[in-house]
Amino acid sequence: MKKEESELVDVLIIGAGLAGIGSACQLRRKSPELSLTLLEARAVSGGTWDLFRYPGIRSDSDMYTYSYGFKPWTDKSAIADGDKILNYIREAADEYDLNRHIRYNHKVVSAQWSSTDNLWTVTVARSDTQSDLRSKDEEPRIIRCRFILSCSGYYDYDQGYTPEFAGIDDFQGEIVHPQHWPEQLDYKNKRVVVIGSGATAVTLVPTMSEDTASLVMLQRSPTYIASVPAVDTWLKPLSKCLPSSWVFRLIRWKKVLLQQFIYRMSRKKPEGVRRFLLDKVREELGPDYDLDTHFTPNYNPWDQRLCAVPDGDMFAAIREGRAEVVTDHIDSFNSAGIALKSGKQLNADIVVVATGLKLKFGGDIAYSIDGKEVDLTEKFVYRGMMLSDIPNMAMSVGYTNSSWTLKTDLTAKYVSGLLKKMNRNGYTSVTPTITDKMGEVPLLDFDAGYVLRARDIMPKNGDRDPWKNNDKFTKDFVNLELKRNKHSELTFR
Repeated sequence: MKKEESELVDVLIIGAGLAGIGSACQLRRKSPELSLTLLEARAVSGGTWDLFRYPGIRSDSDMYTYSYGFKPWTDKSAIADGDKILNYIREAADEYDLNRHIRYNHKVVSAQWSSTDNLWTVTVARSDTQSDLRSKDEEPRIIRCRFILSCSGYYDYDQGYTPEFAGIDDFQGEIVHPQHWPEQLDYKNKRVVVIGSGATAVTLVPTMSEDTASLVMLQRSPTYIASVPAVDTWLKPLSKCLPSSWVFRLIRWKKVLLQQFIYRMSRKKPEGVRRFLLDKVREELGPDYDLDTHFTPNYNPWDQRLCAVPDGDMFAAIREGRAEVVTDHIDSFNSAGIALKSGKQLNADIVVVATGLKLKFGGDIAYSIDGKEVDLTEKFVYRGMMLSDIPNMAMSVGYTNSSWTLKTDLTAKYVSGLLKKMNRNGYTSVTPTITDKMGEVPLLDFDAGYVLRARDIMPKNGDRDPWKNNDKFTKDFVNLELKRNKHSELTFR
């Protein structure tokens, strides 16, 4: 197979979603002298916020921390819907003239590092449509680059996670996964069951229940759900006396510190946080509601991600009788709906399987160094972004206990600083190198199902800095932002 003549670029960014666009903007801001190209496997930008189309889709993090640090969030919504987020991402791309650098329908297949040339050779499969990648017989595009910044996300865009349910083929209604929501799905006056109790389920339930004949959220076990103000309480008073950019920064840092406080308290005094959260739910649903069964999890707060609902819309749907929570286990599907192990039957016209994501680390790309295949799961993570013994490559991965973008912003700025140092000193490669003995601890201190299912595809996490993945933004802000020239255990050549 004859390959096309290759091109050369300084930085190759894989993915044009929230992290990819944000990282490219940071590189335009911090290192405009560098040439860059973004490769996007889909036909459009936006990543998650274009892929997911289910009713009511919104952020499960506040937008003051989920937005880019360099582009203030000016909408009054603290928890924003998907369309607003997608417009925000694309607006940032327009402001930094990124669209001419994005190659759509370009899926990275492999990346090969040459120590002789100090370059990556990246093989890209192209497609004429979003879903139809060309066959292997077609000529691929070859791109050479000095540095790879992977912003491909952490989950499989092709399929979500669906457990195996007995008898599912017997069901006569429609079965839908939120990741692939049918554009013309009509649920008006239909009986709907939503399986799941995570961020997607608590978004779907209040939105769909406005139009359904009945709606049941079926969960195996409860999740911690907290009502948060749809509009931040600081916004109005601060806006009266300060410019919008200052308002954004002040609320952003308030949110950062509050997130960290709640997370740390959840670790140090879980029972106190547990009582506080459950008392708030009791205020929403009243003294007669069966809180113990439906809203009292069997784990501590932040062992799994805490769900946020703006102005308690999920609780309002329950109070008003538009939605019901059923806590039980599925025995099997049948033609009319779902038979539960308690003996109860849930009849349905539509079943929404909001059962989570399927993780995919590294974008399913085959990496090799000097002709030898690299197993990413055998590498240790450096500062939450690079991998041991792999030169000139970083991965943009956010926090699990806070807003994703807080970390991806820091990663992009840190990478920009690395590239500036390399150019300034004439270096052609930078490689994280382990210098002392080190133990191993779990990469993510997080027990969500999608994380537990994917631990065998994750890289290793050390028990000391800078090889221990950090989950605290303020610490990363000091180490990566204020001390960005500190490059311990990096080998420059």
